[in-house]
Amino acid sequence: MSPAADPAVASAPAERVLVVDDDPPLRRMLHRTLVAEGFEVTVAADGGAALAATEVGAPDVIVLDVAMPGLDGLAVCRRLRAKGVRAPVLMLTARDAVPDRVAGLEAGADDYLVKPFAVSELVARLRALTRRHGDARGHGVLSYANLSLEPHPRRATRAGRSIELTRREADLLELLLREAGRTVTRERALREIWDDAAEPNVVDRYVTRLRRKLGQPPLIRTVRGTGFVLRA
Repeated sequence: MSPAADPAVASAPAERVLVVDDDPPLRRMLHRTLVAEGFEVTVAADGGAALAATEVGAPDVIVLDVAMPGLDGLAVCRRLRAKGVRAPVLMLTARDAVPDRVAGLEAGADDYLVKPFAVSELVARLRALTRRHGDARGHGVLSYANLSLEPHPRRATRAGRSIELTRREADLLELLLREAGRTVTRERALREIWDDAAEPNVVDRYVTRLRRKLGQPPLIRTVRGTGFVLRA
């Protein structure tokens, strides 16, 4: 059967992209290009419009300019994560210094592209982000080594052993699993799970509880002065 005749292929919805940039020519170019690439595109000219757009419909991926008047891209990304928006965020910026990239990632961004950029690279990065995010959503179960978690019913197992988790413990473990092999800072965990409404050391307390429940050998490693990483 050809792809065009396959009902599953024919009915697959287009990936929804929210493009946020205060430069009208760039917005128009990205809108035109991404539509031609098969994406469903919504554009926003500033941070406030971006936040409003996510209330209307949840995007599958977000292209977010860093340098915007009013709410800049970093502030927008922080607010999106605080609201529970999990769509991957690709930051656009004219600055390529390491502290600038770190700031974007700390704000909750998933990828970083420096202006000027090749549109083909932007499209490739968006497809990679939506593919990884879609795989995680589609399978429902997050796994690493011999540890598995079903986030919504909060069911965790390790080596076949069932592990009871509270909501906060499950949320923290989900974050660590989604970022397995990469450091999750205390600030990010505090922002995404507790909405910054808790003492900073609450993350350490919950990590201690998770370590105890997950058992041996340890999976959650401390990155001194920074945060934690899930690593076998």
